[in-house]
Amino acid sequence: MASLEAQAAERVIQACVRTESVRKCVFTSSLLACVWRQNHPHERRGPTIVDENCWSDESFCRNNKLWFALGKTAAEKAAWRAARGRDLKLVTVCPALVTGPGFRRRNSTASIAYLKGSGVMLADGVLATANVATVAEAHVRVYEAMGDNTAGGRYICYDHVIRRAEEFAELERQLGIPSRTAATQSVDDDDRPARFELCKRKLGRLMSSRRRCTYDDYYCPVTFQ
Repeated sequence: MASLEAQAAERVIQACVRTESVRKCVFTSSLLACVWRQNHPHERRGPTIVDENCWSDESFCRNNKLWFALGKTAAEKAAWRAARGRDLKLVTVCPALVTGPGFRRRNSTASIAYLKGSGVMLADGVLATANVATVAEAHVRVYEAMGDNTAGGRYICYDHVIRRAEEFAELERQLGIPSRTAATQSVDDDDRPARFELCKRKLGRLMSSRRRCTYDDYYCPVTFQ
């Protein structure tokens, strides 16, 4: 399955390259392409930052049967390889689990696949959600910023980090998926801090700057000499 996703991503980029009117592409990846790595001993005093520079370990995903994460990682890497050296500007957005009114129960299969390993993600501090409106806005803002070359590379996108088992139980209820709360219940009994901390600073800076530009363009008063 991961190889099929990689092939599909590569063909999308190739199609963009062949189309003369297309010179910018915003590729939707996943936060799961950033968070799954080998469990090395955690000796740092603070959490390890997970940002757009981090990649999931494909071997780790394969060995732990994290097929959804493996597919997303392989697909994004294939897209970057296909775009390298071509006359196409590529940017990727890596959203967390997408939620939102009217969206939750329509995509339960992908949600269940995303949440495999949820107990580990919850304990590590990398289980997060992103409202579908936020994800859509991120794509628009990134695409707009590509026009003046102020956007590039990867962007992590999320709204909320789930930190407690009861939050996860509520998410399951909203998604209408079978409960996995038992697998995450022990997290609340563990006082150890999370090993990782998600960081979306890069996207935050971009979106705040684009919002300011939009406000200035449409709402600032015009003065005449």
